[in-house]
Amino acid sequence: MAFDGWPEEALDFYEGLEADNTKTYWLAHLETYETMVRGPMTELLAELAADFGPAKIFRPYRDVRFSKDKSPYKTAIAATIGDGYIHLSARGLAVGNGMYAMAPDQLERYRQAVVTDVPGQELERLISSVRGQGIGVHGHETLKKAPRGYPPDHERIDLLRCKGLIAWQEWPVAAWLGTAAAKERVAGFLTAAQPLADWLAAHVGPSAVARSS
Repeated sequence: MAFDGWPEEALDFYEGLEADNTKTYWLAHLETYETMVRGPMTELLAELAADFGPAKIFRPYRDVRFSKDKSPYKTAIAATIGDGYIHLSARGLAVGNGMYAMAPDQLERYRQAVVTDVPGQELERLISSVRGQGIGVHGHETLKKAPRGYPPDHERIDLLRCKGLIAWQEWPVAAWLGTAAAKERVAGFLTAAQPLADWLAAHVGPSAVARSS
């Protein structure tokens, strides 16, 4: 089937789950989740995969082992597609790309690239281009001061203080969410944010620490 957006029932499902996050509610509305929530996400990812890469839908169950909140179910459906991320909840649609939290070895490579003129200036241009298309670019867990060993007056100090860097866009619930236009919005974001993801892949890359753990 072709992707035609998420019907209103998908949003109603998550509103209900927020109010009653129990196994009883989940089982009573499982068919709605499968057909109105997960089904459209699967169709969307299948249509985007050729242009943006392999996709994966996250499990709907929360990991409550180390959480005080023992609610068993996530109140949103989320998926990765290539370097990107898609998130649907009762409040609307959100998409992201980048590196949310860098491991120590990634962070050091990122900072070295930022302070080096050619890659650092390229990153500034890419961020400006992404923001010029109406997409936010944010630093995650930003330090209050310059990281140790880096000059506090560096021209790219705002980027140096970031411990993660992501492009992010959100849309509240609107009529287009229930149509194929939702695919165009997601694809437009992924296309616009891909150069930033490519810079991070080239200058930061995966974590060797994560691979060995």
